[in-house]
Amino acid sequence: MTQSTRNDDTFAELNQPSLWSGINAYRSDPLIVDLTSTLPRSTREDLEQLGRYVTSHEAQELARMANQGTPQLRTHGPRGERLDVVEFHPAWHALMRRSMSAGLHSSIWDAQADPDAKGQSHKVRAARFYLTAQLECGHLCPLTMTSASVAAMMASPAVQKDWAPKVLSRKYDSSNKPAMQKSAVTIGMGMTEKQGGTDVRANRTTADKVSDGIYRLSGHKWFMSAPMSDAFIMLAQTKDGMGCFLVPRLLEDGSANGLQFQRLKDKLGNRSNASSEVEFSDTFGFLLGAPDGGIRTILDMVTLTRLDCALASAGIMRASLAEAVHHTRGRSVFGKTLVQQPIMTRVLADMALDVAAATALAFRLAESFDKASSSSEDAAYARVMTPVAKYWCCKIAPALIYEAMECIGGSGYIEERPIARHYREAPVNAIWEGSGNVMALDVLRVLNRGRDLFETVFAGLARDLGPAGKKTIDVLRAAMALCEQDEGAARLLIEQMALAAGAAELYRLGAGKIADAFIETRLAGGWRSTYGMLDARFDASYIVDLLYPPAT
Repeated sequence: MTQSTRNDDTFAELNQPSLWSGINAYRSDPLIVDLTSTLPRSTREDLEQLGRYVTSHEAQELARMANQGTPQLRTHGPRGERLDVVEFHPAWHALMRRSMSAGLHSSIWDAQADPDAKGQSHKVRAARFYLTAQLECGHLCPLTMTSASVAAMMASPAVQKDWAPKVLSRKYDSSNKPAMQKSAVTIGMGMTEKQGGTDVRANRTTADKVSDGIYRLSGHKWFMSAPMSDAFIMLAQTKDGMGCFLVPRLLEDGSANGLQFQRLKDKLGNRSNASSEVEFSDTFGFLLGAPDGGIRTILDMVTLTRLDCALASAGIMRASLAEAVHHTRGRSVFGKTLVQQPIMTRVLADMALDVAAATALAFRLAESFDKASSSSEDAAYARVMTPVAKYWCCKIAPALIYEAMECIGGSGYIEERPIARHYREAPVNAIWEGSGNVMALDVLRVLNRGRDLFETVFAGLARDLGPAGKKTIDVLRAAMALCEQDEGAARLLIEQMALAAGAAELYRLGAGKIADAFIETRLAGGWRSTYGMLDARFDASYIVDLLYPPAT
């Protein structure tokens, strides 16, 4: 008898729990069910279908194969001609095809995408993105950039008119053809340079005007994400200052637009997705916005990508902890299941609090994007809390996923389990689109220019925190005052704001006991460097069973 024919009962006798597979990631997550309860029934049914898919054996195999069969660069063809193409595993294309059909790359810009969920497009997409991240994050990178790129294109109505319809299409097209000949396009980014990194004003790529709105670019990008995208958003120095450009990969006649890929980055994670180093000259690009307004133009795009970083981090934390809880319920040690061991229960419950707060915070941010145009409170929340949510959700993910891995034990430290992929994936969200210090500096930038935005956010937090509100806001104001005197204290402020906002959202959702445990252990507690520090005042089993209900 081969191992593949052994049933679950056989493995149960060997004290080997079943794998976390075939369990609806949407229906088994009470928090996201609550967060999406106001969405139309048809949308919630769609989320249920997606929840079943992301944990299915078929989908998990696609994720595994896409990450094992990593992209391959072909710089030259058999005659010595430049090719500059990247080949992906078929599993990558399958993941892209499904996610594009769901509109993860376009739905927030498409008025017809979810007609019954008018005014909630960011929230609807957030739910789909959060669930899909639990399957595979690498293919989400180009979809994030494609979705966000429309914000940059809006600075040039002519470019938007030509390119936006191709972005809105849900017919995935991986063919190597000029963009306007394809059924749909994806958009990448190329901002990072060796000498600049985060300091994009130090970029040396140059752009010379050829005609109205068209420039010739020359330079080098140290990281250019998703190199088989149909175009890239780039920053380059014009004679007037830093400009932002949409740079097609191929020209209209199908010839190369001067982009020569030097190598693909051998990354720690995000392995299904390609990131390249590229040199270029005589490369044509369309100006987006003013020739000296590149930073302003790109920031609208970056804001959207930061929301996705927070959502993806929350999603992979949820998937990792769900896998760990499931494992501990099925494995016995010292006469009890692991989940019944008091120390293990508290570790799981402690992690569950962070995942709940991160999820609630990321969804609150998405909701503020939906309401920002009609609500000054939500506009302030979107501006102030985007770097805060991105900082905290991404920052806690690696440590939390490692702890979940430890709950599984040695079998959690092998590539066959999804948690290994999630662990390798976690750091990229913290580094990409602004590291922790960059997020902290962004918060200081808002503080220096618009303290009134903070007061608006604080008023909302105080309201939602209830009795704990006044004391918490006093702490935040003290941290603000400290930052005005000492820039190096910025992380104190941004982390306290994240914790307060996460607790406030849990209270607003009605998760009273969960919010109480979170705020008392995070905002009122001492220094915490590991999980499992809950004391006996909080019912750890209740927290685990409420947020991760046993499968029925």
